[in-house]
Amino acid sequence: MLTFASRKLVANLSHTKITVLAWHTVRSAGESFFIYTMANKESRSIQEQIELLKDRGMKIDNEEFARLQLSHISYYRLKGYWWDMQKDKEHHIFIDESRFEDVISRYSFDKELRLILFDAIEAIEIALRTKMIYHLSQSYGGLYYMDKELFINEDLHRQHTDDLIGEFMRSGEVFIKDYKHKYGVWQDGKCASLTQQPDAWVIFEVATFGTLSKIYKNLDHQLPEKARIANDFGLNFHTELSSWLEAISYLRNIVAHHSRVWSRNMVKRPMDISNPKGIWLQNPLSEFAKKKPYLIITSMLYLCNAINAGDTYKKKIISLIEENPNMPIYKIGFPNHWKKEPIWQ
Repeated sequence: MLTFASRKLVANLSHTKITVLAWHTVRSAGESFFIYTMANKESRSIQEQIELLKDRGMKIDNEEFARLQLSHISYYRLKGYWWDMQKDKEHHIFIDESRFEDVISRYSFDKELRLILFDAIEAIEIALRTKMIYHLSQSYGGLYYMDKELFINEDLHRQHTDDLIGEFMRSGEVFIKDYKHKYGVWQDGKCASLTQQPDAWVIFEVATFGTLSKIYKNLDHQLPEKARIANDFGLNFHTELSSWLEAISYLRNIVAHHSRVWSRNMVKRPMDISNPKGIWLQNPLSEFAKKKPYLIITSMLYLCNAINAGDTYKKKIISLIEENPNMPIYKIGFPNHWKKEPIWQ
């Protein structure tokens, strides 16, 4: 940690237990200042981590189990799963009956949930890619994505096209390698550019979910194909699909980086929809539930239902929850009545 200090403070530091790693002197307005680097907290052994948890009120019935878990899952990673178990978050004191085994159960539940979500996101991504290729290529040709006249914002169009081509050029897919072999301009053993831009059905196959959703959002609102794609997903308006895709893309990035879904406040949320074509939520959600993963999880079920992928996804979610009857799923936004919602039946 870099810190600025006056000469007087530096003199006082010599009488403290602070470990100073390095000094640098600078002068300003006739006064000398020191830039010093302080050591961070000392690393704790696994046994010390266990003792710290116990001192703070965490019950650990099986220390060997705790030692094994902490040797594979870092202490800091697990903090997100016990954070709400603390009654004093400033001093990290746990509420009564907080158990380490429950923390690991939450972690394992979250891991299984992420795997289910990733499978569903894959189905939605492939369907979106297919529909963006088919509907728009049929109307405007395979290079429609290069035509700035089909998009709202020219600067965004240029940025998204650059992202798309960059993803294509970095891809190691065998069919991409074959395309670059045929149409690539090679320099120093690398494909530097292309003599012919790939058609949408080629280049979109390696586009990320985020790039696809951004390209869709920037399509001209007057294009009937934009509305048609939204309709294919059971939504009436392209603004609804754009909002949902943005939220799912955000969740995808969390899942793809093995980050915590459990109890997370979602920065991106799907917008409310009007007159849904398919089965949707009948009861209004609380503000708490709206900001938790439940809303995106259910939105994904709605989209999966529209592309005939909903049954498998729904069964996996229900099975995971039934296998963990004591899991406080309200932490991820599931309301008490969630099973009574027709979309989950």
